[in-house]
Amino acid sequence: MKPDRDSDDLTDADINVLRVLVRQEGRVTSRETLTRLAGLDSASLRRVDVCLVALRRVLGADAINTVRQRGWILTERGLNSAKEFLSHRIDKRS
Repeated sequence: MKPDRDSDDLTDADINVLRVLVRQEGRVTSRETLTRLAGLDSASLRRVDVCLVALRRVLGADAINTVRQRGWILTERGLNSAKEFLSHRIDKRS
């Protein structure tokens, strides 16, 4: 993973959205589902878009595919990068 942006710049909301996408491995996830599962219910629905932009900057533009009118899905490379990123994040906190 070669981040375009420092991963320390990610917010808790960004990390929560990433965790949801990883858990939804192989499935397209809608904006509403991302909002609910990432705990962003009280935020604007567009908050998910902001999180996805931040995640693409860290993981790479091709890490997350947009499926028109349905939602988003991690690519295989994106999934691998996300898992690596999240595992390093856990290691840092230990």
